[in-house]
Amino acid sequence: MKAAIINEAGKPPAYGDFREPLAQPGEELITVSAAALTHLTKARASGAHYSSDHVFPAIPGVEGVGTTQDGRRVYFALPAAPFGGLAEKTRARSTHCVPVPDAVDDVTAAAIANPGMSSWAALAERARLKPGETVLVNGATGIAGRLALQISKYLGAGKVIATGRDNEGLEELRVLGADVVIPFKPESLSAGDTKEYENALEGQFAIGVDVVLDYLWGKSAETVIIAAAKGGREDVPVRFIQIGEASGEDVRLPGAALRSSSTVLMGSGIKSVPLPALLAAVHNVFQAASAANLKVNTKIVPLADVETAWDADSGKSRIVFVVR
Repeated sequence: MKAAIINEAGKPPAYGDFREPLAQPGEELITVSAAALTHLTKARASGAHYSSDHVFPAIPGVEGVGTTQDGRRVYFALPAAPFGGLAEKTRARSTHCVPVPDAVDDVTAAAIANPGMSSWAALAERARLKPGETVLVNGATGIAGRLALQISKYLGAGKVIATGRDNEGLEELRVLGADVVIPFKPESLSAGDTKEYENALEGQFAIGVDVVLDYLWGKSAETVIIAAAKGGREDVPVRFIQIGEASGEDVRLPGAALRSSSTVLMGSGIKSVPLPALLAAVHNVFQAASAANLKVNTKIVPLADVETAWDADSGKSRIVFVVR
């Protein structure tokens, strides 16, 4: 069968022939129709992610949408190594499959599953969001951040604050439901010039922020946490949920920022949230897709073009490989 093939950790995939999978007991053999190119797929393929299988050669792709042998259309997660989602066929545990509603097409399902799951699980499982609470999405102009804003509103957030470096993108978020937008300049943060950004954040924390969904980490997250300590209210504990690290893998955080605030730091992802809960989040996102009119920009690419598309992600649209 045709597939994207990773022959060595850290190398981009090549399009070629790979042996077909054989489903084992408790697994589904799936004919793949669409699979998104996500940060998680690339990180696992590079061997850098903590959940990487480190099996090569292998087919990348931690998820996708396809049809089982008995004709069911499903979203599948974590195919059994060395098989992945970027192939004509794959195999995955039956318990790792989620039905795709008729109202959601294959490309949309592939595009929204991972980013939608990240925010739904963070809000429902980690933050335990309550209706009327205020959510700050740090890094809201990216694909996952835009969905996080929409899902926050759908789940009952009374107010959503969006931060980002793309001023034009931030203004677009007002249409999606952002109540407040706070821009920042990455070059200013890198230079340690955080005062303007920190002041804007402190003003919001003084009013009250219940949950932070962080897709950036790095210097931006440092600034948010410090602003929460300086401007936050004692009667409004901040649940800070770390999800992505688009701005850096590490932070330098003064201990006083935690000792002087009621901020609770936690992560959301594979292992910090049980897999059944993550899959339940995907199910919920699919059910909400039409009701909440969830929007995500997509770029459809034939799987045969995987080599050129692998590093062409603009961050503004989700690349979805179509197999057939």
